[in-house]
Amino acid sequence: MIKERKVFKKLLSEAGKKKVSVVLGPRQTGKTTAIKFIHEALTGRGRASSVFLDLDIYSNFEKVSTYENALATFKLAGYNGRGSRKFYVFLDEFQRYKDLSIIIKNIYDHHKNIKIYATGSSSLAIKHKIQESLAGRKIITHLYPLDFEEFLHFKGREELVTQVKNVPALSGKNLFAAARELFAGLEEFIIFGGYPEAVLSDKKQTKIEILRSIFDLYVKKELVEYLKLDKIPEVKKLIQYLAVNNAQKIKYQNIAQVAGLSQKTVKIYIELLKETFLIVEVKPFFTNKNKELVKIPKVYFLDPGVANFFINNFNGFELRKDAPFLFENYVISELIKGGIEADTIKFWQDKNQTEIDFVIEGRGALTAIEVKFKQSLTASDLSAFDIFRRDYSGARCFLVNLSSQETFKNIKALLPYKVARTILFPHA
Repeated sequence: MIKERKVFKKLLSEAGKKKVSVVLGPRQTGKTTAIKFIHEALTGRGRASSVFLDLDIYSNFEKVSTYENALATFKLAGYNGRGSRKFYVFLDEFQRYKDLSIIIKNIYDHHKNIKIYATGSSSLAIKHKIQESLAGRKIITHLYPLDFEEFLHFKGREELVTQVKNVPALSGKNLFAAARELFAGLEEFIIFGGYPEAVLSDKKQTKIEILRSIFDLYVKKELVEYLKLDKIPEVKKLIQYLAVNNAQKIKYQNIAQVAGLSQKTVKIYIELLKETFLIVEVKPFFTNKNKELVKIPKVYFLDPGVANFFINNFNGFELRKDAPFLFENYVISELIKGGIEADTIKFWQDKNQTEIDFVIEGRGALTAIEVKFKQSLTASDLSAFDIFRRDYSGARCFLVNLSSQETFKNIKALLPYKVARTILFPHA
């Protein structure tokens, strides 16, 4: 039985839209499962004709390798060019073939009753091809590893899913005890991450083996076969360095020295790791350049469990000096999984080293977010907001923590269990 993800309803709602529905995201996050779900929902029991092609199999690619081949394949599967009855095409892992986006464009332009769903593990090359060939013809949906609420659903903890939905209704301080079960779930989620297959296993060693398999495949398929990288040991050292320094500012020259690469190559590889959804690079927020002088970026992992895998540390919080950094990584991961574009998230630091963890541009206002891995808040935890608002008085301010949902001087304290939804829709 397929466990539903939040994006499934969105993808299903696109069935009547002409534009190509493109699902992008890391390997092993459920893109194939998603379009199989859509395929069954739209075409099961003879409701519509369709073709489903796994393009990791070369013989399937040959069936759509030219416009003529594609039409012949569709007709054999029941496509009739006459009338308005939809014919659905599902193309899994279409990024492997650079010319396929041109064929998809031609099908889109000349066949109004063909609806295409396609999945791909993104990279610079495929994103460029999509933008160029399918401009104005596509709807892109990102499918990431599970968010915390989906994690609980996959674990079968529906009573905790209900608690998450009710978290915004809480107010006051000293809420940690009431949400203790949620925190226990959150700890497992942050330590092992949101890759569905690992989530569905209850044994620690099995989870680790699943993650190892996922990232062995990532190296083989994405870095070696698709991106043609030939310095794999050096890339692994680079990733390990980023994992050790997760949620911290990085210097390219330091990475270059550790990994045995040039600074130019380090920057290129970091860009590739971003585009294959392994990491997120957060740049400093600049408007007043006299005060905001920091230019060094921070790097986070899109899924916090991935950082733990690359440093081979799956200990719980009580044994982790880096627990605050992991918690910070969790917050940005939830923001992105919840729909906030990664490139709109920055961090702020002035010349006196006063820092705000995340500043989100857009949605009509600046949003400032501080993250504190602690149960008791003090006045000092609010001081960075006071300084930030001297220049950005209209900013919405949130303080993510473990125990409080109070409001201090227009600063809203939040529990960490429904962060993205609360920040995106604070009055819902």
